[in-house]
Amino acid sequence: MLNMAEGLARLEELAAHPVVSAVARAFADAGRDLAIVGGPVRDALLGRITHDFDFTTDARPDEILALVKPISSVQWDVGRAFGTIGARVKGEQVEITTFRADSYDGVTRKPTVEFGDTLEADLSRRDFTVNAMALRVPARTLVDPTGGVEDLLAGRLRTPIDPAVSFGDDPLRMLRAARFSSQLDFAVDPATLDAIAELRASLAIVSPERVQAELVRLLQTDDPVRGIRVLVETGLIEEFLPEVPALRLEVDEHHHHKDVYEHSLTVLRQAIALEKKRHPDAAPDVPLRLAALLHDIGKPATRRLETGGGVTFHHHDIKGARMARKRLQALRFDAATTTVVSRLVELHLRFFGYAEGAWTDAAVRRYVRDAGDELERLHILTRADVTTRNKRKAQRLASAYDDIEARIASLREQEQIDAIRPELDGNRIQEILGLRPGREVGEAYRFLLDLRLDEGVLGEDEAEERLRAWWAARG
Repeated sequence: MLNMAEGLARLEELAAHPVVSAVARAFADAGRDLAIVGGPVRDALLGRITHDFDFTTDARPDEILALVKPISSVQWDVGRAFGTIGARVKGEQVEITTFRADSYDGVTRKPTVEFGDTLEADLSRRDFTVNAMALRVPARTLVDPTGGVEDLLAGRLRTPIDPAVSFGDDPLRMLRAARFSSQLDFAVDPATLDAIAELRASLAIVSPERVQAELVRLLQTDDPVRGIRVLVETGLIEEFLPEVPALRLEVDEHHHHKDVYEHSLTVLRQAIALEKKRHPDAAPDVPLRLAALLHDIGKPATRRLETGGGVTFHHHDIKGARMARKRLQALRFDAATTTVVSRLVELHLRFFGYAEGAWTDAAVRRYVRDAGDELERLHILTRADVTTRNKRKAQRLASAYDDIEARIASLREQEQIDAIRPELDGNRIQEILGLRPGREVGEAYRFLLDLRLDEGVLGEDEAEERLRAWWAARG
């Protein structure tokens, strides 16, 4: 929340930054208006350190380029058509954009680019009031025509103009409302929420790649749950991830939550907490967070009522994995992320058999083999999936997982478990059995791999003897 004294001090620090001073001096000497705009001003007022240097000016792109060349080591103009020139000043990246006064046709979210003449008009076309503030430099004058400071004080997200007009111009802003709600821990203004609910179908004109990018940014926040609730309560999520709100229709069979949706949000929060605890310096793990959110999406499709009023969701892990893959492909996620998420959803129940009875070493090896490179993520997801309020049960499950991790570490030390493979490779199998490359070599390899998983390290001689016996028994 905004502390005005600290915020103003941060603004002064931002204005005094060597990069800002250098750019401000160049534009002031040319008689041009220049202001730091948007996120950097918002974050400074919130007392946060910012490393963004976004400027807006009344100068046109050609003049911007001419003014920054003497003070920068490199320049780029890929955004020239939109009025943006980029440069590296004193080792930092800056972007400077001409005042804009765009118009939209309501059919696509691509604006008809029009340059504007005033800073105030430029600010009014931005997404939210807290992002529609500017700091004129070098004068250090705060410009806030739409009440951004008041909304920062209130912890509120509101559009600078009628939200129906703002979202009609660019429907992606509706997703940004959810993301900023989580990022800033702000409430969305009721009129803004109503407009999102009313205009949610207009998200159809936004490309899947853009939707995916905003979803990723939301999941990268410290607590994406607040933003997810905005998406679900307005119905906007129905337009691109309907599997999540469908979870509200299913009662949590463990009676830990009122429904599977609330359970999934708890799992997401717990996964993030574990992720930070186990890997405090790592970047947000988006595939893990997606898996936490989606791990139970197979439940509505596998729901069965049992005699006596019970409910089961047999094989919801398998069904959910397929659903997750299909949805992530529709959102244009890359193949690696899609594969990781669907695999974690498929495996998320595997551990609970361990909690009910000790596994053999062979079962532990198979668990590691099946998880592959995603073992650490599976550890986190499985631990996070315990949301019971029964402290004794929660402790029993935590102890069981501590045990399986300890056994994995022990087996890894003894057997190089991360690289489990038969003692004999395909070439050696062909030599021993006199085979040519083909299906039978694959079958022999799988026999030896199962042997390795079941019995551990055998040695090449023993593996060869067992292979010959297996082959002979096949006739």
